[in-house]
Amino acid sequence: MTRLMLVLATAVLALFLVSLTVGPADLGIGESLAALFDEDYGPLTLVMREIRLPRALLAGIIGGGLGLAGAAMQGYLRNPLAEPGLIGVSSSAALGAVLAINTGLAASLTLGLPLAALAGALAGVFLVMALAGPQGGSLTLILAGIAISAMAAALTSLVLNLSPNPFAANEIVFWMMGSLADRSMLHVWLVLPFALTGAAILLTLARGLDALTLGEDAAQTMGLNLNRLRLLLVVGTASVVGGATAVAGAIGFIGLVVPHILRPLVGGQPSRLLWASALGGAIMLQLADIAVRIILPSRDLKLGVVTALVGAPLFLHLIYKTRKGLA
Repeated sequence: MTRLMLVLATAVLALFLVSLTVGPADLGIGESLAALFDEDYGPLTLVMREIRLPRALLAGIIGGGLGLAGAAMQGYLRNPLAEPGLIGVSSSAALGAVLAINTGLAASLTLGLPLAALAGALAGVFLVMALAGPQGGSLTLILAGIAISAMAAALTSLVLNLSPNPFAANEIVFWMMGSLADRSMLHVWLVLPFALTGAAILLTLARGLDALTLGEDAAQTMGLNLNRLRLLLVVGTASVVGGATAVAGAIGFIGLVVPHILRPLVGGQPSRLLWASALGGAIMLQLADIAVRIILPSRDLKLGVVTALVGAPLFLHLIYKTRKGLA
């Protein structure tokens, strides 16, 4: 386990440095890193500090948060097909962002779009918890999340359908594909508190998730408070996913695929998978963000498209393995 964590942490650091050196400006590795710490604050320093550094930081923060949330969700539901968006937070956040774009709030305020997305995420969490009820189990939570996701998706489609401005509709569509381009340190400081808070909450669930592997009845016999565990899970996941969606748009499959890939390497133990998935998620999103800058640098390939193209085949493979195991 220690060796795995060391390998993953080294990969995260290496990809972070690579991310700092990839871009349309033809700069060498040494020149790029030197410009980052240059006191003269010339054009190269501006590019490094205001464009590449925020993008690299956001890839690590958001990817790590999504991977961690996915591992926690799968551990709670004891289902490898579960993912963070299951509780409807990402759809609700997307609806808030869409409303901000359509009403012009995103254009009039610097942080209007991410703040509206966070408001949508909070509203979605409140509705999910209200629908699931204080005593609801995992099935009730899933059904409530599906209902909120469906409603948010329907309202998003309605806004697109009724949008009188084709440019706003185009911006909405591209934002929903997910991207880290044109993000600044303001976005880093915006998402960081939510990511750290959510991660801290989810990591406290490690022992409870291990106990749940024996079943809910056995876990309760061991003194586990399932209602408290579920509440912390929803709040932690909502904090991470809401902040990520607010800043980067809809980025899927990381919370689904990464825990599945790493689970055999940690012996299937949920507490170990949390840390491994956090690092694995950071690796996957960093790789995807580097790829969008290399594959089609002039066409603004969206980050969510790349993660979906990689994650969907792996998801189909997971379904096939699950069906084969049940046969």
